[in-house]
Amino acid sequence: MSHWVVVGASRGIGLEMARQLVARGERVTATARADTPELAQTGAEVIEGVDVATDEGAARLAGALRGQRIDVLVHNAGILKPDTLATLDFDEALRHYNVNALGPLRVVRALLDNFGEGGRIGIVTSRVGSVSDNESGGNYAYRMSKAAANMAARNLSIELRPRGIAVAALHPGYVRTDMTCGRGNITPDVAARGLIMRMDNLSLANTGAFWHVEGWEIPW
Repeated sequence: MSHWVVVGASRGIGLEMARQLVARGERVTATARADTPELAQTGAEVIEGVDVATDEGAARLAGALRGQRIDVLVHNAGILKPDTLATLDFDEALRHYNVNALGPLRVVRALLDNFGEGGRIGIVTSRVGSVSDNESGGNYAYRMSKAAANMAARNLSIELRPRGIAVAALHPGYVRTDMTCGRGNITPDVAARGLIMRMDNLSLANTGAFWHVEGWEIPW
């Protein structure tokens, strides 16, 4: 049994990951800004009050897990507000950057002492953050924050390799969740299953890559 920490598990993909991991017998710690009945029913250990946009939120998580080994961390917390150049709100763009790009770094730095050799970290990002894969434009705040999250994952993979910790950027697919207003190609349970599989297969041999939920590598 491994200890998995799923950050951002109150709904959608994170909630489904917690359900599936508990069902297969893993120890799961799930975080949320506020607990929900659905999350409580998963059987995961829930840590409330974890806002990844604040240093206090990251410190709260670190304090709750002090002295506990983490085998796998999946950072799933994120926000999306569609925009165009005409409608882009710069304060909102900064909020996207703070949550989507700096949030994973806050959490990883706060929990770094909990990892040993063989640890695995997955940052759930999006292929819309791929510069070479962008053919439709739009969504400035989200795209730019996810591109920064991709760079964070790549940097972490380089810095943490000597410690035996593998890191991946993960694209969950176009998932029908509240974030996408119910639009998408797959359901959260399918996305969660694929992400778990990607994390099961993550090692130092393939650290630093950007993986699609279906198993193929996405160009940065």
